[in-house]
Amino acid sequence: MTGSGVGSGVTPVYAAVLCAGLAAWLLSGQDRELRRVRLLFAGGGSAAPGRDGLSRQWGRLSAGASRWWRAQPPGRLGRELWCLPAGGAVALLGDSLLPLLGAVAAVPLARRWLQRRERRTTRDRTAAQVIEVCAAVAGELRAGRQPNEALQAAVAGALGPSEASVLAAARFGGDVPGALRQAAGQPGGEGLLGMAACWQVAADGGAGLAGGLERVAAALRAEREQGEELYAQLAGTRSTAAMLALLPVFGLLMGSALGAEPLRVLLHTPPGWACLAVGGLLECAGLAWTARIIRSAVGKRRARAA
Repeated sequence: MTGSGVGSGVTPVYAAVLCAGLAAWLLSGQDRELRRVRLLFAGGGSAAPGRDGLSRQWGRLSAGASRWWRAQPPGRLGRELWCLPAGGAVALLGDSLLPLLGAVAAVPLARRWLQRRERRTTRDRTAAQVIEVCAAVAGELRAGRQPNEALQAAVAGALGPSEASVLAAARFGGDVPGALRQAAGQPGGEGLLGMAACWQVAADGGAGLAGGLERVAAALRAEREQGEELYAQLAGTRSTAAMLALLPVFGLLMGSALGAEPLRVLLHTPPGWACLAVGGLLECAGLAWTARIIRSAVGKRRARAA
């Protein structure tokens, strides 16, 4: 009886701490917007300097944690292992091994998601660098440089693993269009196919290379802007899906704060096991369905753009 009373008294405290941490995390996301407003309306004074100082300190801490998080390489075991302490904490609160087993099963899924996100980031960064290379080569040509010299000056540090072959072809009079087509095989480097075609036409027919590269850069930039616009339009859908996915967590926190002991029901009773299994399946199905809707919208938008 004594142990049960202590457990029921400690659980609301843990739930209150978790709710406070979640609220602080949500409020920290507004720090960037607050700094932007202060910069726009600089000189208007501050009504609560202590609160502003705390907000700036929390913003620096959250920014540092975010930079550290993003710097962790998802290619090896690292960030996905955070599932284990989270599952262990829930296992301790619920006095059950089920959350820890679920966290172990979630590690490969989190690893796969992190790798997919890293590939998407790398692809976007490479696509942006291709646009910069096309514009830079065109600018160097307008300034009077020879094509191979302009390519060497513009490509430095911009094409990743394929950069060496492109630079070698430009420096030693090799097959520059072929090297560019080979470099276009990396994720995000598809725009180099247009650059290779312009290079080939200019070499064979004597057409203006600078004008062609400028048109290629403009087309790639327009395509990138369309992708960013689509991403912005789908941001609301993603946020709604994430919020709906987190609603059960908020329900558990509220139930714990009220003393209902939902973890004990879910983890120690057969009806709770059934609810946990059905709820998990519905959660996964909802996330998968939302992801499919987003992929369908992206595919249709790209088809119309093409």
